[in-house]
Amino acid sequence: MKIKSLIVSLVSFFLFNGCKQNPEDAIKANYLDFSKRDDQFTGGIKMIPITTPIGKFKVWTKTVGNNPKIKVLLLHGGPGGTHEFFECFDGYFPQESIEYIYYDQLGSYYSDQPNDNRLWTTERFVEEVEQVRKALKLDNTNFYLLGQSWGGILAMEYALKYQKNLKGLIIANMMASAPAYNKYAQEVLGPQMDPKILKQIQDMEKNNDFANPKYEELLFKYYYTQHLLRKPLEEWPESVTRAFKHLNPNVYVYMQGQSEFGMTGNATLKNWDVTGRLKTLTVPTLTIGAKYDTMDPEHMKWISKEVQNGRFLFCPNGSHCSQYDDQEHYFPGLIKFLNDVDSGDFKKD
Repeated sequence: MKIKSLIVSLVSFFLFNGCKQNPEDAIKANYLDFSKRDDQFTGGIKMIPITTPIGKFKVWTKTVGNNPKIKVLLLHGGPGGTHEFFECFDGYFPQESIEYIYYDQLGSYYSDQPNDNRLWTTERFVEEVEQVRKALKLDNTNFYLLGQSWGGILAMEYALKYQKNLKGLIIANMMASAPAYNKYAQEVLGPQMDPKILKQIQDMEKNNDFANPKYEELLFKYYYTQHLLRKPLEEWPESVTRAFKHLNPNVYVYMQGQSEFGMTGNATLKNWDVTGRLKTLTVPTLTIGAKYDTMDPEHMKWISKEVQNGRFLFCPNGSHCSQYDDQEHYFPGLIKFLNDVDSGDFKKD
């Protein structure tokens, strides 16, 4: 009888212990389960109401996956760009069970597009992100903010005011100073171009001839394929060409300016600079820089040292859209950062 009881006990032990599911396995198993979510009907899409100084509007978001510990809100570039610049994330985040949220900022293609320049300030955009965070119920146990290009400016500004709400911060392909960016574009990147092509571009800029089809043609052919996305134009992903078609020029020109060689003219961002405030950031921070970027990768590395808990990810084959042209370095480094912070294993450089 004792032997029989022992066998029963052992069988029960293994059966019941086998029923205890590893938390990571549970996240993976429920990653695509929308049954308990209020956005199942729309496939994860929510039009989030936001309040601004001139009225109420709605912004578009789409959540992919379920992960209670890692939720990444994506801030696109521009200003006036769209979430479409991030669509390649579909090829990498789901297999890692990382929840991520596409988001078109106010003025962008899938969101409301009011025509009022009083809305286009970094301060108002920061408050918009905060309203989106609250609507999506993100907090410092799960909220990661990833900003690329202009989105990097917005991510830095948000963190400088609301870092208490963050679990992690990712600043991709953006410097912390518009004047420093201007200097890099004009003194380093410009001279790398064929002098004849550069002169044509500069002449059109001096003459304010930005509407000339030749201006855009030269930029795409000789500048963008070297420093924005390092592939021939005919090989650019459809999502990127679609994002360019959907760009809101009113918001872009008002804040960024007409020129692609820095923020010049009457651009509202041309004097933006937060280099002196970065040392106040304590949240785990990843900065991403690329060898051929429009932004100085050494500056991105410097940011990672200036914040209190920073790590630098270098993309040796990438440019401004290194999420596309250097995925072999971009995604493993980004995913490792998210997992390290989540597990408590994050160590700064």
